[in-house]
Amino acid sequence: MTQAERFGIIERLLLARGSVGFADLQDRLGVSRATLFRDLRDLRDRMGVPVIRDGTTGSYRIDRSVERYPLPGVWFSAGEIHALLSMQQLLAALDTGGILAEHIAPLRERLASMLDVGQYSADNIVRRIRLLSAAARPCTPQHFPTIAAALMERRRLHIDYRARSNGATSQREISPQRLTHYRDNWYLDAWCHLRDELRSFAVDAIKTVKPAEAPAIDIADPELDAALAAGYGIFAGSDVRWATLVFTAERARWVAAENWHAQQEGHFLDDGSYQLRVPYSNDPELVMDILKYGPDCQVVEPVELREKVRGLLGEAVGRYRDE
Repeated sequence: MTQAERFGIIERLLLARGSVGFADLQDRLGVSRATLFRDLRDLRDRMGVPVIRDGTTGSYRIDRSVERYPLPGVWFSAGEIHALLSMQQLLAALDTGGILAEHIAPLRERLASMLDVGQYSADNIVRRIRLLSAAARPCTPQHFPTIAAALMERRRLHIDYRARSNGATSQREISPQRLTHYRDNWYLDAWCHLRDELRSFAVDAIKTVKPAEAPAIDIADPELDAALAAGYGIFAGSDVRWATLVFTAERARWVAAENWHAQQEGHFLDDGSYQLRVPYSNDPELVMDILKYGPDCQVVEPVELREKVRGLLGEAVGRYRDE
């Protein structure tokens, strides 16, 4: 039995019975006196469980007057405790822009203390597992608290937003609906009062943000999903079409294991190739994902998407012609 498992047993016994004698705890755990003393000390000092000893009876109990914030599911096997490392690494990866550093740091420290049990140290575990972010764009740290506050308090925001498509900056009044972390970057789904429609704004492209006095309008989740999640990618829309793609047999096994969209349809063809159908509205992200497969992906339909990809591939080949 690992120390993490013993922690769970001790806490459950103390919570269920109110107080438990040292001998009862030792008998239940089947450990030496020294081990139990160490467990009680570590449970109090490292894990933040307010275990106290009654000076009169000599029994142990949890001080319920102390406010605690336990994380659910902590008391499992050593393997499950070590799996918390993925959470710790993910928190670090999510915060590449520093926008959540003040709030994430204490949680990462708590996770590290959970990992630092048994025969393996947290530092050693961290050295053995990595989660890597790709193409993450840093956000302005001071914008995030303002956005988050307006989101939860249901207030509108005034923003200066720079569009990457043409570099133009526009002033917008928006009603924030939700924050989305997608492909290692943050987006704010909001009702744009300038365009009178739902939009997804890249948080890193918001140059200034100020809270407004007016309350935000609320968009129902089904309407949000219909407008922003029905098609392919983060910049989806309600005008949904379907793309049919065929991947060569050499790439079929990789693509068959990938999740491109929640509503995708796919199957292997007789020659070993793989046909994938995905819904999309605006096509920039879909086109990028198609192009990354180069000659291993063919757009079957619709015709306009096929011709667009054909044209981009032609332009790419043109850049490699000798002048």
